[in-house]
Amino acid sequence: MAMAMMEKCRASNRIFSHSFKSLLNYRSISDNSTLRSSSGFAHHFTGNGQRCIPFFPFHRPDLLTCANFYRNYKQTLWPSLERGLGGMMYSLQCRCFGSAGTKIQRNPSFATLNSDDITYFKGVLGEKNVVQDEDRLEFVNADWMHKYKGSSRLLLLPTTTDEVSQILKYCNSRHLAVVPQGGNTGLVGGSVPVFDEVIVSMSSMNNVIDFDEVSGILVCEAGCILENLISFLDNQGFIMPLDLGAKGSCQIGGNVSTNAGGLRLIRYGSLHGTVLGLEAVLANGNVLDMLGTLRKDNTGYDLKHLFIGSEGSLGIVTKVSILTPPKLSSVNIAFLACKDYLSCQRLLLEAKRKLGEILSAFEFLDSEAMDLVLNHLEGIRNPLPPSMHNFYVLIETTGSDEAYDKEKLEAFLLRSMESGLISDGVLAQDINQASSFWRIREGIPEALMRAGPVYKYDLSLPVENMYNLVEDMRVRLAEKAKVVGYGHLGDGNLHLNISAPQYDDMILAKIEPYVYEWTSKHRGSISAEHGLGLMKANKIFYSKSHETVQVMASIKKLLDPNGILNPYKVLPHSLTSY
Repeated sequence: MAMAMMEKCRASNRIFSHSFKSLLNYRSISDNSTLRSSSGFAHHFTGNGQRCIPFFPFHRPDLLTCANFYRNYKQTLWPSLERGLGGMMYSLQCRCFGSAGTKIQRNPSFATLNSDDITYFKGVLGEKNVVQDEDRLEFVNADWMHKYKGSSRLLLLPTTTDEVSQILKYCNSRHLAVVPQGGNTGLVGGSVPVFDEVIVSMSSMNNVIDFDEVSGILVCEAGCILENLISFLDNQGFIMPLDLGAKGSCQIGGNVSTNAGGLRLIRYGSLHGTVLGLEAVLANGNVLDMLGTLRKDNTGYDLKHLFIGSEGSLGIVTKVSILTPPKLSSVNIAFLACKDYLSCQRLLLEAKRKLGEILSAFEFLDSEAMDLVLNHLEGIRNPLPPSMHNFYVLIETTGSDEAYDKEKLEAFLLRSMESGLISDGVLAQDINQASSFWRIREGIPEALMRAGPVYKYDLSLPVENMYNLVEDMRVRLAEKAKVVGYGHLGDGNLHLNISAPQYDDMILAKIEPYVYEWTSKHRGSISAEHGLGLMKANKIFYSKSHETVQVMASIKKLLDPNGILNPYKVLPHSLTSY
């Protein structure tokens, strides 16, 4: 008993010996190039010291530079991954992709490109924005995980909404299939071609149109990179309600089109709540101007919600208006250890009750995730040495009163320590330590990829049941693979990852459809924030009724009667055959 009390005292002292001295605020976070920056991957450096990210190294990327980087990276980090994907078939007529090897037939009603098409597009966009170069096409034809690869022979780079309208009007008349593409950071094959679809990249539409300092409403084009918007708003004294590990590469149009969730959802909610309006171009070229900036507008159906999360299957989002909150000056970050998952749950409940209005993030990872990060990422150390704990929790608070927030958080941590919810913990005392805490959480995807082939699942589940799936999968797979669980505990989002020595049909058969069936049984969602894309299009019935999906297919048919927009994605192929 005495030893236990002594250990609690040591842990408590560790927490409060590293409390903040008002060193952390959103301006310093934004200005520091190493803090929670860009894609959640380790920061690589070029010869001149420029920080860059695997596959998506530049804020406003030149596609040829990216393609060269892509090839170099492919030759170094990913050879084992490529060998593991040998089962994929890349023939033009039929392909077998990832998730349970779904075979897809190219829609025969789609036309193929000819020289007249190229001439037309050059007339609309200019020669430099019509890309046929193989090096540049290689980069945009593949997703960053090398799981999906298309064979598109054309990349278009419109600079205005009118140009997007002319592209789609022409493609619709010719029955040319189209893939809208933002930052291409997706995980479910939603942003790359399946066959030879024309790629329409929004990267050249990257202007901030307007910002109202009174209302905090930002209006911008769809190609704006999220991290650039974060920096812009920081200079205005505001923040984006959306924060992702892929912020250095993802684009706001893609974020909206996939209804991206991220790290701040517990505080600010989803994009369905913060996006006030948008502009979208339909398959026939018609432009829907829904770019309102009003917080209240009850005039009929709120059609913008159809496009938030539709993954480019109903129209191409070209502009967005989004409500942004003021930047708060007091930020605290704690990295904590818990003995079991039940303690993590109870800690979340107490955090919501006791931290309430200042709680901005509540992330968790298990010991397997921590082990991967420590072993596969350089410069990472365990903030709570010397031993490993079963679970780790990262809590962030943001508020406007440094003394009040600090006192509130310290009181919460002390009570949690006394009640046994926390085994150990530490408060970041400066910007570098805060960065290192977030680096652990956001570095997990990279660590998994460095460890070898990985099967990734993004699920929403009731918090009380969430980790049971991880434990069930460990029993089910035994020694065949390592099962890792982490995610956004604050909003019930589990990232289930199975790390294996190699991609194996026998392992996949153990995983699917069991993961989807388990999720459906517990009334969860098979896609929490990554979308359905190609990977889960035929799995939608695990989360949605047949009647609901049929209505979705009817909306798709109404807005895109020829089915040219992002075909083979989102909806079951049986309902989208034209």
